Order: sequence, then structure tokens, then C-alpha cells
Amino acid sequence: MPDAITPGDRQSIAVRVPRPRGALRSLREANLRRIVEVISRDGGLSQAEIARRTELSAATVSNLVAELRKRGLVRRREVRGGGRRGLELVGGRASGVVVGIDFGHRHITVGIADTAGRLLADDRQPLPPDLGADESCAEAWAMATRLLDRAGISRADVLQVGVGLPGPIDPVSGRVGWGAILHRWAGQVARTTLEDAFGLPVVVDNDGNLGALGELRHGAGRGCTDLVCLNLATGVGAGLIIGGRVHHGAAGTAGEIGHITIDEHGQLCRCGNRGCLETVVGVDNILEMLRHSYGEKLDVPRVLALADQGDARCRRALADAGRAVGIVVADLCNLLSPQRIVVGGELRSAGELILGPLRETVAQRAVPAAAQAAEIVPSMLGDRAELIGAICLALDAVGASIVHDALSEGMAAGG
Repeated sequence: MPDAITPGDRQSIAVRVPRPRGALRSLREANLRRIVEVISRDGGLSQAEIARRTELSAATVSNLVAELRKRGLVRRREVRGGGRRGLELVGGRASGVVVGIDFGHRHITVGIADTAGRLLADDRQPLPPDLGADESCAEAWAMATRLLDRAGISRADVLQVGVGLPGPIDPVSGRVGWGAILHRWAGQVARTTLEDAFGLPVVVDNDGNLGALGELRHGAGRGCTDLVCLNLATGVGAGLIIGGRVHHGAAGTAGEIGHITIDEHGQLCRCGNRGCLETVVGVDNILEMLRHSYGEKLDVPRVLALADQGDARCRRALADAGRAVGIVVADLCNLLSPQRIVVGGELRSAGELILGPLRETVAQRAVPAAAQAAEIVPSMLGDRAELIGAICLALDAVGASIVHDALSEGMAAGG
């Protein structure tokens, strides 16, 4: 994965005031978290680069990095292209890896990455739409085992598993919402189900959120702090990045744009409402509309090929989808004023056939300043965005564990 964009240097002047010991401990802990988060996220950084990205003083970074290295929690590694050496997390085991898993409507994607975020191996397999949670987990772990064996890595070296599911996840109960595309997951406590299946620590999030995280860290969203990532596939959703972090909302449903009504007299949606965006833009609905003309075997690649050849019906279907998405994106621009809109999912391959009408609609309907500020671009990571996001989520959890280990050993006890 490419390194993150380095922001410009910032200097700040702070007034020194006496702090109680508890405040100093909290400050040290916060600084430690910032350092570990940056190393976990970007990897291969020098101490000077860490200081710039965290906006901490060089002395603070030097002291805390020295403690982390002394306890074997970070190490230096060679950085490709230049011969310099940068810092990476160790997580207690130099050979440690994380596993990322993306459960889609009709697929499972699994990847293995080291603690520096380097993707070592990955695979994608078709998944029957009605497969149960237990069967899905068994297939995912069988894929992960094959990848580990291929890479010569032991299961004992797996530090964390990150998982993406296509549905809202309640942040309090951890249950998968009833709006999930994989309906047999609905109502389950996702983390418990996954940890029972894998026998390893698991972190889990909505796949749209993970797609946004992947694009933010390693794709078309790099350098942004406010970002919307669209997933135009069987379901339609968005991952929202606000202030540089994934925004989940109180119920974990932030970004469920597929169920925004754009035609109150329109087609019935699986959620029970009429005229939701998903009924116009969802891949299955587009295919159903066109199969009357092209037969039951029509699929998305064929639609895109026909449209590229000039077929009027396929081009119109994609343009209508772009305009429908544009209506909702215009409202998002008015509400959030993002820097960038990243278009992902199966329909991203339509390129300007869908992006052109989307941009035109946003320009017509959004507040001019918000429309002009929001760059609309295709995904850079493609169908790997959610997998990369799942790996990032797992690496963040490893980083949090390292902070916990460091603090447990008394690092924060000093001034």
C-alpha cells in the first residue's frame, strides 16, 4: 500500500502551566496513542515524520518512541526506495499478521497483511446469497487458512481479524441491523459470532465504512479529512469520513443513503418503503429492468460492454442511475460539504457514463460553493476497498492493544 500524504509542518506556542499528576498521565497517554496510531496507519515513518503528522515536539516523539522500542513494541525496518529506515509496529511478535475479511452479497474476500500494512496475500471467492452466518464464517476461515499456508505463516502469528459486513451494526449491542443485505446475519451479535468461529480477536464494521477507511488511508481519499465514499452495488450505501474519522452515528446507520426516498410513488424497496435510491440504482434492480430486453443471463459486465458499444437502453439506465445518485449526493454536499466524493462498487466501472450525470446533477442541485468544493472521482482501490479497510481496522486494533500494553507496563507513570 502506498504511504499516506505528509501534511505540511505546523508550529504551535503553548503556555506552560502546572498540571496535576493525573493530567500529565492523561497527556502522556494521549500522545502515545497519537504516535501509535500514526505508525499503525502509515508505517515506515521516521521520527521527524511522526512529529509532523502528530504535531508533537521532536523531543516528545523521541522519548515515547524510545520507550516503545525498549519494550519491543516498535522496530525499525528498511523502507523501499531510498535505503532509509522507518518505524513499524511489532505487536509483541515480529512475524505477526492481521487478517481482513469482506463479506459481500455474493462474495467473500480475504487478505493477509503484516503489521506494517503490507498486503501479503489475498483471494476472492463467490458466495451463495442465502448462505448462513456459520457457513459464511467457515468458508472465510478456510480461505484465510489457505492464504496463511501459502505465505508460510502460522495461525499463532495472527494478531487480529478485521471484518466488514454489508449492513448497519448497532454500536451499543453490536447486533447486525435488520437492513443487512445478508439477511441471515440480521440480529446476530457480529463480533461474538465471528470470534466463536475463528477463535481469534475480531473487530467488525459496516462494509461501507471500511471502504471509506480504505480509500482514506490508501486510495482516492488520501489527503482528505471530510470524505464520502459511495458503494453502488446490490445495496447502495456510503461511508462517511468527518474530521478524518469514520462517522457511525448514534445507531450505527450513518451512510445508509440507499434508503433515502427519491420517488414516494416509486418501486417498493426491501426496507418496506417506496422509491428508495436503492430501487433505482441497486445493481439487481437495473439488471431486472434490462433483462426484459437482453435475457436472464445479463450481468453488470455485459451491461457495461453494451453501453460502451453505444447501446441506448444500457446507456440510459446508467445515466438515470447517475442522476438519481446525484440527487442524494447534492444533499450530502449541502449537509456535510465534503472535499471529495469517491464512487465505488460494481457500477464504478461505468466511468463517465455514470459520473458525468452525477456531477451535472450535483452542480444543478447543491449549494454552488459546496458543489465546487466536492471533487467527484472513481475509487482507486476498486473491489479491494472494503478488504483494505478491514485490514486497516485490524491494524488499528493492534495499535490500541500496543498502547494498552505499554501503559500497563507503567509508561504513563512518568511526568
